Amino acid sequence: MEILIWIGSILSILGLIGLLWCIKTVIKAKKLADSDEELRTSLQKVVPLNMAALFLSAIGLMLVILGIML
Repeated sequence: MEILIWIGSILSILGLIGLLWCIKTVIKAKKLADSDEELRTSLQKVVPLNMAALFLSAIGLMLVILGIML
């Protein structure tokens, strides 16, 4: 079951990279936005990617726990 731990670790790291990218994108959008509408549209584009990265990270952590338990 060692392979589950490695796959889970890779998925968790990819999810973490995605979350860090989302944070960087939001900070950049806050600095560059002139109006509230521009900020809202840029944040609406980031939300699905943020949720996907969070989901990927959670699935990876579940696989790590499953690999440890087995």
